[in-house]
Amino acid sequence: MAWALKLPLADEVIESGLVQDFDASLSGIGQELGAGAYSMSDVLALPIFKQEESNLPPESDNKILPFQYVLCAATSPAVKLHDETLTYLNQGQSYEIRMLDNRKMGELPEINGKMVKSIIRVVFHDRRLQYTEHQQLEGWRWNRPGDRILDLDIPMSVGVVDPRANPTQLNTVEFLWDPSKRTSVFIQVHCISTEFTMRKHGGEKGVPFRIQIDTFKENEAGEYTEHLHSASCQIKVFKPKGADRKQKTDREKMEKRAPQEKEKYQPSYETTILTECSPWPEATYVNNSPSPGFNSTHNSFPVNEGNGSPNHQPEPVAQLADVRADLLKLTREDVIQICGPADGIRLFNALKGRVVRPRLTIYVCQESQQAREQHQKHENGDGSSNTFFVYHAIYLEELTAVELTEKLAQLFSISPRQISQIFKQGPTGIHVLVSDEMIQNFQDEMCFVLDTMKAETNDGYHIILK
Repeated sequence: MAWALKLPLADEVIESGLVQDFDASLSGIGQELGAGAYSMSDVLALPIFKQEESNLPPESDNKILPFQYVLCAATSPAVKLHDETLTYLNQGQSYEIRMLDNRKMGELPEINGKMVKSIIRVVFHDRRLQYTEHQQLEGWRWNRPGDRILDLDIPMSVGVVDPRANPTQLNTVEFLWDPSKRTSVFIQVHCISTEFTMRKHGGEKGVPFRIQIDTFKENEAGEYTEHLHSASCQIKVFKPKGADRKQKTDREKMEKRAPQEKEKYQPSYETTILTECSPWPEATYVNNSPSPGFNSTHNSFPVNEGNGSPNHQPEPVAQLADVRADLLKLTREDVIQICGPADGIRLFNALKGRVVRPRLTIYVCQESQQAREQHQKHENGDGSSNTFFVYHAIYLEELTAVELTEKLAQLFSISPRQISQIFKQGPTGIHVLVSDEMIQNFQDEMCFVLDTMKAETNDGYHIILK
C-alpha cells in the first residue's frame, strides 16, 4: 500500500532553493524546513526518503479539503518536528471522530442534501506488515475468535445512519452521514500494538497502526463508489490506561530536555487532525460488495443490542478451522518468504509448537454381547457390573455425518460404504438419524456405546449411538 506524498513547498520554491544553494543542499533543506541544520541520519529519516505518507501540509497551505476528520485524542509530545504525529489510544475505549464539512461555497454541489458514505479502517503503518496484512489479521482472528478489531460505539455516535460492520472485515466499519448536519462517530479499537510483535516476553515495542477514513458519494446507480476524500493518522494502541501512562511518560521526558532540544519536537495537541492520503487500494470491497440498504432511501441507524456493531455476528466455526488449517499448511520456506528470515523462523516454530485442538472429540465403545448382558444385569439389580469398557477417541474437524462415517469405518477396519446409516438412540428408545446439524450440536467429549444392526437392503450395517 502506498501512502500519498504531499510536498510542503511549491515547485518553483524548491527549484529556486536548489539553484541558489546547490553546494549546501543538505543544510539548505534543513533551513528551508525551519528545523536548523540536519545530520545525514535526520535527512534520511524524512518522509520523502522513507517513501511513507507524510504528515506535512498539502501542496498549498491555502488548499481547502472538502472534509476534515478530527480524532479527539491528544498527540504525543515526543515526535520530531517534521515526522508524522503519533496518537496513543486505550484498547476498547470509545474515541470520538468529528466528521466536518469543509467545502468552500459552491464546491461539490451534487452532494447537497444527500448522504455520503465513509469507511473507517484500522490498518498497519509499517510496510513490512502491510505486505502480510491478510495473514496477520487471520492470525489475530484465530487467537481472538468472535472478536473484532474495530467497532462503532453506536449509542455515543451522532448523525450516523445505517452503520455496518462486515463479519469478514474485522478491521473495517462503514456508515452514511449528511455533511450538512453535525456528525460524530465513536470508534473502539480492540487490538493492541504488541499483539503483532513476534517476541512475547514483555517490554516489546508495539507496532504502529493507521486509522484511515475514505469517503464516497453516490453514482447514478445509487451506489457509493465515487471517491471524494481520504485521510489518515498514525496511532498506537495500549492496554486499558496504558495510553495515558505512555502520554505522561513522554511529557515528563520532554520536560527534562534542554530548551534547544525541545525545539526539535512538536508540541502535543489536544486533538489529532487526519491528513490527506491516497484512497484505500481495495476498490473491490467498495465496488463489488455494496452493503445492503445503502440506497437513496435512508433510515436512522438500528438500535444496537450489546455490541458496537449491529450486524456483527461471531465468525462461523468452519471459517476459523479453515484459517487454522491454512496456517499450518505453510512450509518453513513459505513463512520465511512472507515474514523474512528472523520473524519467519519464529512464526514457523510457534505454529508448529502450538497444540491444535480438534473441533469436536467424542468417545465410543463397541458393545459386545457379554457387555450387553452384564449391563442388563446391572440395570435389573442382579449384580454389580465389573466389565471393563475400552473407549476410543474420535476427533472431528468438519462436523459432518460423512466425516463421522469415515472415522467409524476406520475404527472398525471396514469400508465406509458398509455403513448404511448412523442413528442416535433417543427418548423411549427411538432411533434418530444422525445429521450434520445434530453432530454440530454434540457436546464435546460425549461418550457413546456403539451397537450394530444389519441393514435390510444390502450387506451394510446400521450403527446406533447409545
